[in-house]
Amino acid sequence: MDRRVDLNCDMGEAFGVYRLGFDERIMPHISSANIACGFHAGDPVCMRRTVRLAEEAGVAIGAHPGLPDLMGFGRREMMVSADEARDYVTYQIGALQAFSRAKKLQHVKVHGALYNMGARNEGLARAVAEAVREVDPELILVGMAGSAWIKVGRELGLRVACEGFADRSLNPDGTLVPRSQPGAIIDDVEEVIARVLRIVADGKVLAINGEEIDMAADTICLHSDTPGAADLAQALRQRLEAAGVLVVPMGTFCK
Repeated sequence: MDRRVDLNCDMGEAFGVYRLGFDERIMPHISSANIACGFHAGDPVCMRRTVRLAEEAGVAIGAHPGLPDLMGFGRREMMVSADEARDYVTYQIGALQAFSRAKKLQHVKVHGALYNMGARNEGLARAVAEAVREVDPELILVGMAGSAWIKVGRELGLRVACEGFADRSLNPDGTLVPRSQPGAIIDDVEEVIARVLRIVADGKVLAINGEEIDMAADTICLHSDTPGAADLAQALRQRLEAAGVLVVPMGTFCK
């Protein structure tokens, strides 16, 4: 296997005295970090700490903006207009950018409900993509492979990264199985590794009903709150590299 792939993880999702995930243990095994920007999780202290952690590990930094929903962790859909979504995302990218020593980020990947809403709502995805382009046209827009995110990103001239998922089950149409449903989270290490190797090698993955679907991906997402996430990240990277896959930041190869 001769292939490059990015491993990304949603990070910095603590808030005040509340802690979530295992950022310090996961960071050495990924190539890109999606850092929460304060709306669904994260606060200024957490943002600074997570950015520094990524910079020290040589991990590329991206903004992970979400809906203004701390109580629901950004996983509840909200009635927001395209203009509101555009401004929410602009605000959050700018906040995270200010904490970067380089004052520059690699990518933007929206969080939770906003990610799912934009995947099927082209108007909403376009508003967010326009915000990304206005802040920095060199930013990479990360979106679910085959979704509206990728379509509108390309139409607006942005670099895009098609995303696959290591630890989440998919519906036959390629969308994520809701976390409320049984089997939505995959935490078996060998199953996760097998899924990712298949995605990287063949661009295929099994949906939750056993149906084979297309899933070409530039970047693979791990979630820091998946049980055993740190050990999973380490094992996955080791197996990818053993299979001849180069794990590098998406910014080194996405167009």
